[in-house]
Amino acid sequence: MSAIEWLATLLLTAGGFFYFAGTVGLLRFPDVYSRLHALTKVDNLGLMFVCLAMALLSGSLRVAALLAVVWLVALLAAAVSAQLIARRALRITAGDTSASE
Repeated sequence: MSAIEWLATLLLTAGGFFYFAGTVGLLRFPDVYSRLHALTKVDNLGLMFVCLAMALLSGSLRVAALLAVVWLVALLAAAVSAQLIARRALRITAGDTSASE
């Protein structure tokens, strides 16, 4: 194995660890807000490590740039969806169950 393959293996292992930690947080944390924190922070770190490993293994600048775009879009999607879920959870705890703003 070359040094790049070792580094990619290390990055994939780190990514898998972060995904596992996010899953444990989702299952173990007591409320919606803690679970959202675990998913949005930890899973995005896991995706970053996986994208870095794939970029190293591809050896192509174009593929690396596309993986960076994938990671950035996932960051944006996670932030937006977490905001919407947290807002809805806050409304439910406040007693407002209407669907409109």
